[in-house]
Amino acid sequence: MSLRWSPRVETSRVEEFILKRCAKKRKLFVFLRLHRHELFDDEMQERLAAAYGKRRRGEEPVPPAQLAMAAVLQAAFNIPDHDVPEMFVMERRWQMVLDCADANEPPFTQATVYRFRQRMIEHGLDKVLFDKTVALAKKTGAFGAAKLRAAFDACPLYGAGRVEDTFNLIGRAAFHVVRTAAERLGKSLEETAAAAGIPVVAASSIKAGLDIDWDLGSARRDGLRVLLSQVGSLTAWLEAELGAELARPPLSEEVATLKALVEQDTEPDPDGGGRRIKEGVAKDRVISLGDLQMRHGRKSKRQRIDGYKRHIAVDVDSPQFIIGVAVTPANRPERDAAKELLEEVESRGRPIGELQIDRGYLGDEHIEARRQAGMDVVGKPFPLHNHGLFTKADFHIDLAKQAVTCPNDVVVPLRFGSVLHFPDTACAACPKRAACTRARHGRSLSIHDNEPFLLELRAARRTPEGRHRARARIHVEHGLARLATRSGKRARYRGLRKNLFDQRRHAAVVNLRALATLDLTGSAL
Repeated sequence: MSLRWSPRVETSRVEEFILKRCAKKRKLFVFLRLHRHELFDDEMQERLAAAYGKRRRGEEPVPPAQLAMAAVLQAAFNIPDHDVPEMFVMERRWQMVLDCADANEPPFTQATVYRFRQRMIEHGLDKVLFDKTVALAKKTGAFGAAKLRAAFDACPLYGAGRVEDTFNLIGRAAFHVVRTAAERLGKSLEETAAAAGIPVVAASSIKAGLDIDWDLGSARRDGLRVLLSQVGSLTAWLEAELGAELARPPLSEEVATLKALVEQDTEPDPDGGGRRIKEGVAKDRVISLGDLQMRHGRKSKRQRIDGYKRHIAVDVDSPQFIIGVAVTPANRPERDAAKELLEEVESRGRPIGELQIDRGYLGDEHIEARRQAGMDVVGKPFPLHNHGLFTKADFHIDLAKQAVTCPNDVVVPLRFGSVLHFPDTACAACPKRAACTRARHGRSLSIHDNEPFLLELRAARRTPEGRHRARARIHVEHGLARLATRSGKRARYRGLRKNLFDQRRHAAVVNLRALATLDLTGSAL
């Protein structure tokens, strides 16, 4: 059977009736039915078919373009995998869009939905689909030929995995190791746990298995000592009983994860030997065994993110369309997504004349390189607050003389990317000290790597024109709100790449909804 999908272009009387019913509240169905042949044109279908190659025995002979359309509808209406096949036979609007009117049996199973998603991720077809919606938007004339004004922003994407403390992370990682070892040996988990000297993993929960009075001041230390002692017994038992198996996955991966979790969350105890829970948080700490790529991060001092950050780019002059998408771990600064967003926006065929950014993207080398080449960058500088004392704005930074002068005319050399220290003796005798610093020693001042650019941004903020230009960034905030409304605040999947797939798919839906609105108001593709 051919993998090509050839739905009818002309509409039937029944479809005309359904289209009329959908015209006000379900414009997306109307657009997809009338323009499905443009969304899945010959080039698009060839790329989808190339991901399949020769069909394997047992796979349903479903055209990939039809499955891709089902994936769009799934995202648009937040349908779980198991309900997607049922929509083919239970929902007339889906039947109309998917060209399967009066179907009595689903043409594929839930497993097909899963396998197709994996193929899209493996072959980058989620980006192809997203790019196609941007290309359709260009056909409406929404994007001009001149240099575009782009805007970047990010918002939290909370992970789907459960965030766990040190005891549960290490204990559950050990549980996975014991479970796999039990399967290799053909024994029960309880038998294997007892033989390996780690009975804690066979209890109803890790903390119940430790049987510690957690109200005691020494509970965490004692509990960790017992847990790590049993993990040590497990490691020795594995070497003796399954030494040859330790190099084979999944056991090799599970053992490596267990060792990594012990290293990241514990450190040698200087007071009594053994190990203790590490003070502070490891730089790249794993926070969930269910999703090893989730990380702790912050959007602000008060707002913690457990999972990821999603980033988008829009054209300020056509803000209803999303033209770039990226996902990063929550502990990474926003600027880490700048290179990917810049390259994706520039691939649209128009150079970036102006870039509106949140301050989290400041300092990125790729943005700075383009700024040096002539791209105009607009954004808010970092706020200058100092609890009522003098801020950096009260110091004169002389770029020409490479010097910084304090409010009392004391001068120190300017060094970018460092902390400047004014002499203790000068600060001690300064009549303005009480208004400048409460530090025991002299006043210090942090200088950014790109302080000259920050000075430009602060100068722009002091002018009506500069403040007006900065307000244009609200368009990308609205775009983020539309994407978050469609895809939700919490990740649908586990893992960075799967969540990038989901955000691209939902961004494609945002674009298609915008196209549907334009199409019904008279803008032709």
